[in-house]
Amino acid sequence: MASSALAVVGTASGAAAAPVCTVEYSVTNQWTGGFQGALTVTNNSTALNGWSLGFSFPAGQQVGQGWGGKWSQSGAAVTVTNESWNAQLGAGAKATTGFIASWTGTNTAPAAFTLGGVPCTVDGPTTPPTTPPTDPPTTPPTTPPTTPPTSPPPTPVTGAPELSVTGNKFTDQNGAVRRLLGVNRSGGEFMCVQGYGIWDGPADDASVRAIADWKANTVRIPLNEECWLGLDNVKPEYRGANYVDAVKDLVTKVLAHGMTPVVELHWTHGQYTGNSAGCADVHATCQKPMPSAQYTPAFWTSVANTFKNDRRVVLDLFNEPYPDRATSTATQAWTCWRDGGTCPGIGYEVAGMQDLVDAVRATGAKNLVLVPGLAYSNDLSQWLTYRPTDPAANLAAAWHVYNFNTCADETCWNNTLAPVAAQVPLLAGEIGENTCGHAFIDRVMKWFDDRGLSYLGWTWNTWNCNSGPALITSYDGTPTAFGTGLRDHLRALTS
Repeated sequence: MASSALAVVGTASGAAAAPVCTVEYSVTNQWTGGFQGALTVTNNSTALNGWSLGFSFPAGQQVGQGWGGKWSQSGAAVTVTNESWNAQLGAGAKATTGFIASWTGTNTAPAAFTLGGVPCTVDGPTTPPTTPPTDPPTTPPTTPPTTPPTSPPPTPVTGAPELSVTGNKFTDQNGAVRRLLGVNRSGGEFMCVQGYGIWDGPADDASVRAIADWKANTVRIPLNEECWLGLDNVKPEYRGANYVDAVKDLVTKVLAHGMTPVVELHWTHGQYTGNSAGCADVHATCQKPMPSAQYTPAFWTSVANTFKNDRRVVLDLFNEPYPDRATSTATQAWTCWRDGGTCPGIGYEVAGMQDLVDAVRATGAKNLVLVPGLAYSNDLSQWLTYRPTDPAANLAAAWHVYNFNTCADETCWNNTLAPVAAQVPLLAGEIGENTCGHAFIDRVMKWFDDRGLSYLGWTWNTWNCNSGPALITSYDGTPTAFGTGLRDHLRALTS
């Protein structure tokens, strides 16, 4: 954490009973390309009904979002005016505000502030003394000078937060920066369509509590669109209302343990038999290269309507797009990814990421939306160029990595991930390795920790870690050797 503080104490001049003010400015958190700041103004004079605080950033800093006041910026000049609920600023009262801003080069603090347009200058007598000053004392004062107090960062909300995108960070209702750290809970994407049930293993309170005991704060829940929509190729007991109610119940349990649920679309309808096809079936029985225009917008309309009144629920649009395996050029792949329609090499009508964002927002849902990249979500190289437009401005990037992926080393992460993470929040929705160890995810977690980013381990299921990255051997939370690395790391972060 980087912290600096500046206090400006002033006596406003001019009109009678003009305010005497104190301003405290602090940088409470700083990262590459961005920082979080706090401002507290104290009215040391007569009561005010409405206030306006002004200052200028000296080094090109740009405010992205603020709270505790109405923030605006024109060039270097920043203005913060009161909200309706804090317009009254009595004598001796304080108003505290905060903000997220970007910076490059240096993050020099503002040098001067105004309250109501009147400069807050250095406090002191308004006329020179009539008696010449005496010589300074020959001994230093016994009490050291005090430094201005720094304002603490916003206190994170208790329990699962309502997440917003602020610059390149996730923030909660109080403006506190948050990270999503946890696990995936696989099963809801395949058990229903295969006719075995809804979840793979228990989804009771004890199994969710075991996840929380790892100090996870997020659970990603993969889903199947045919099961949710109730298509008749799925057994009646595992589709439609029964499936939706089971998902809602698991989401409720995750929230009850203070964790963020991420509902994610994993398996979809649409026949694809081209390069890297997972199956030849038209039904949602494997991963397809892109969502289908036939069913996926309807899925997200229904899911968004289900959860739009609870912004603690995060919406992850599509597990692992791979149109790049079907198309012949990167431009074709990224255009298909964003715009959908008729895509080269894919035999069904595609729903692009913009279509899915539009479907979610048309319901009025303001929930955080995650948008994955190409190459099974391992490629974000042109994510910024092609990213969808979001009227709610609450969109983040999702990325997956395993030790066998193409982008699986720090050089690739520095070159392709870092530019994205500098502009939008980045969640590694799946991290894992097929070694039954954790040396690879240790490197991933370090890279993400160093940048304040988010990640989720794959997966909270009792599978053989030699055939897939399974975190546990029992739903009581007993870890595999691979899972031990994630569990111990999450616990160390919160210790």
